[in-house]
Amino acid sequence: MDKIALTGLLPDEIVEQLALTQKFRGLQIFKWIGSGVTQFDQMTNLSKDFRKELEQKSLVRCTTISQILKDPDGTIKLQIELFDKRAVETVLLTDKEGRKTACVSCQAGCPMGCAFCQTGQLGLGRNLTAAEIVEQFLSLEKEAGKLDNIVFMGMGEPMLNLQEIRKAIAILTDERGRNLSGRRITLSTSGIIKGIYDLADNGPNIRLAVSLTTADEELRTQIMPVNKTNPLAELRKAIGYYADKSGKRVTLEAALLKNKNTSMESAKRMVDFAKGMDVNVNLIPWNPVDNLPFQEPEGIEVRNFVSYLEKNGVNVTLRTKRGRKIGGACGQLGKSLVSQNL
Repeated sequence: MDKIALTGLLPDEIVEQLALTQKFRGLQIFKWIGSGVTQFDQMTNLSKDFRKELEQKSLVRCTTISQILKDPDGTIKLQIELFDKRAVETVLLTDKEGRKTACVSCQAGCPMGCAFCQTGQLGLGRNLTAAEIVEQFLSLEKEAGKLDNIVFMGMGEPMLNLQEIRKAIAILTDERGRNLSGRRITLSTSGIIKGIYDLADNGPNIRLAVSLTTADEELRTQIMPVNKTNPLAELRKAIGYYADKSGKRVTLEAALLKNKNTSMESAKRMVDFAKGMDVNVNLIPWNPVDNLPFQEPEGIEVRNFVSYLEKNGVNVTLRTKRGRKIGGACGQLGKSLVSQNL
């Protein structure tokens, strides 16, 4: 980009990047960005001449919304074009209590190659900048009103772009701007052990979710290549370390695949994996993706799996189906972007 993306900067950085002589201007601009403005003309406490000066060398937004898709269940998906013409998707989920959660992307595409995930079939384009991450959240707020939570479980593997995610979190949680509570932030990883330890030791202290899918070593390696270098025994240690260090319960996510990971043996392995740790298991019946060799599990498979975990003392949440009609459900992101050069 030829211009400075202001959404990726804290007040002091705005002053530095724009070489402002009046430091309070950086805070003014930061507050306006946190309030959701998209144009310099909306910054009414800045003079017209100063606004023109800002417009010549910086951007209030460096991304554009190319399409807005709405599911009858209330889910909203934004297709967002980046400055280099790559594209990402971000999703707004609303639960039964009316709480709104932004599901944001951290990469254009994804390098992890999970067999059951649409995004994993795209390969990696590049990491997103902090500005591009922050703007997803702000764009969803502009469309749907104030949001309650943010989860880094859109397109991409967050642990492979942790530096920019940390910066985005610092911007969104800064009390001088958007002031989002850190308690309302979750990062979801496919199981990058090094990243889990890094997050535990160096923060920020947010909620962690791990896409486990199965506690069967051989099956997990088949459908989640990350398991080859991040085996289950070591992953379990890292999860336990994070829970102890952060003081927060970790979520184990599992996409349930018909006749693949829904047997009683699979349930037993899941129980054994979770035993002794402060975790909640979040079960997600697989959301169909064209051309992938999986099927959605039968209701009886899901019920039996849930029942076994509950009877053995595991905290279980069964996710409801949301956003399927617009390709906005878990594992479906990027469905409309397959033909684009990611």
